[in-house]
Amino acid sequence: MCGLFGVFNHKEASKMIYLGLYSLQHRGQESAGIVTYDGKQAFSERGMGLVSDVFNEEKLNALKGATGIGHTRYSTTGSSVLKNAQPFIIEHAGGFLAVAHNGNLTNTRALRNKLEAEGSIFQTTMDSEIVVHLIVKSKKKNIEDKIADALSQVEGAYSFLFLTENELIAARDPRGFKPLGLAKCHGGYALASETSAFDITQAEYIREVEPGEIVVINKNGIRSLNPFPEIRHAFCIFEYIYFAKPDSNIYGENVYLARKALGRQLARELPAKADMVLPIPDSGNYAALGYAEESKIPFEIGIIRNHYVGRTFIQPLQKMRDFSVKLKLNPTRQLIRNKDIIVVEDSIVRGTTSRSRMRTLREAGARKIHMRVSCPPIKYPCYFGIDFPTRNELVAASNEPNEIAKIIGADSLGYISLEGMLKSMPIKGSEFCTSCFTGKYPVKPPEGTTKSVLEKKQ
Repeated sequence: MCGLFGVFNHKEASKMIYLGLYSLQHRGQESAGIVTYDGKQAFSERGMGLVSDVFNEEKLNALKGATGIGHTRYSTTGSSVLKNAQPFIIEHAGGFLAVAHNGNLTNTRALRNKLEAEGSIFQTTMDSEIVVHLIVKSKKKNIEDKIADALSQVEGAYSFLFLTENELIAARDPRGFKPLGLAKCHGGYALASETSAFDITQAEYIREVEPGEIVVINKNGIRSLNPFPEIRHAFCIFEYIYFAKPDSNIYGENVYLARKALGRQLARELPAKADMVLPIPDSGNYAALGYAEESKIPFEIGIIRNHYVGRTFIQPLQKMRDFSVKLKLNPTRQLIRNKDIIVVEDSIVRGTTSRSRMRTLREAGARKIHMRVSCPPIKYPCYFGIDFPTRNELVAASNEPNEIAKIIGADSLGYISLEGMLKSMPIKGSEFCTSCFTGKYPVKPPEGTTKSVLEKKQ
C-alpha cells in the first residue's frame, strides 16, 4: 500500500506535496519521492526511508514549479532499493512523463516478457514501469488516450498519478481496489490516496476519482474520461480494517466509524467475561472502543505504543518486524496484573506479532487473555497490493482458531464472521474484495500462483 499526493497550480507545490506525503507516511516507509515541473524542466528528489529523512527545506526549495506528484512506498512488486523509488520519471519522444502508482498488477510477468521481446529495456523491477513502456509504445495521439490504451492492457489493482509538461492525470482501475480522492487546493487542485492528506494541506475535498475513471487536470480545468466498461467493484476492505488513517474518509465513508462498527459486531458475535477491553494500538483502538461500548465492559489503554517506531506489518524484513514488536508496545503492568482481559486486534496475518504481544501481557501478569479480531481469518494470498503473498506465511491458512490460540498463547481466540464484517461496513458488502478470506479472486491471480489455493479449496 503506497501513498500518492499530487498538486496542480500551487506556487509552493513541493511543500504541499511534502505535507501530503507526511500525512500518508503510514502507507509506506521504505522510500519517498517528489517530482515537480516548472513549465520548462522537471525536478526530482527521491530517497530511501521516511518522508522526513528524504526531504529538508533546501531540497524542497530546489523542487521548482507549481505542479507535481509525490509517492511514499511500501513494496509488493520490486525490491526495496533506490532505483525502485517513485515517482518514476522518463524523457521520451513525446516529452516528459512521471508516474506514481499505488497497487499491484497481476499480469506483470506476461507483459514484461512481451515488451522485452519487442526490445524494451527496463530500468527497474517495478510493475509500474510496465505501464510507462505501454504508454510510450501506444499509437494513440494524445497522452490521455495513450494512458487509457496502456491501462486497457493491464490487470489488477492501481491508482496512478501521471505528470506531464501540461497536465496532471489520475487514473483508478475499473474495480476500484485502491482509493484516490480529488480536492480543490488554493486555486488549483490536489489528488491523494486519503482525505486526511487534504486536511493537513487545507485542500477542499470534492469527490473520489471513480473506479475506471481518468481525470485530466490542466490550465482549462478538469476533464473526466471513462474509457473502460463498468464492472463489479472490488474495493480493498483492508483500507477500513487496517491501512487507512481513522480520520480519513475512504470510498466515501469514515474509517473511524467503520472500525467502531466492526467492534460492536465482534462483541455481539463473540462475547467474553473480563475485567476490561484492551486494544492493540493503534489500528485496534477503534474496534476495541466499539467492543467495549457494546459489551458494557470498561475500555482501558493497557498497552502503550511508542510512536517513534514504524508500523510493524509493513516493515519489509521479518527480523525487522520482530525487533519492532518488542520496541513498539509496552504494557501498563499495574492495570493488567491479575486481570481477565479482552484484547482486540484488527487482524492476524503471520501470527508473529500476536505471539509476542500475548507473551508480553502474560509477563505483565494478565490472568486470562481472550483475543478478538475484527476481520475474519486471512487464509489466502493477496495479489493486489497487501504484503501477504504466499499461503505458507498465513497462520490461518493451516490452523483453526483454537489452534492459533495455542500458537499465540491466548486463552481463547475469536474472529468476526465474514457476514458480520460485511454487515458492519458503511457501504454494500458486495462492493468489496474479500479474496484474502475466501480465495475467490475478482481478477485472475498471476500465472503459477493459484495451484495451492485451488488444491485447498477442492
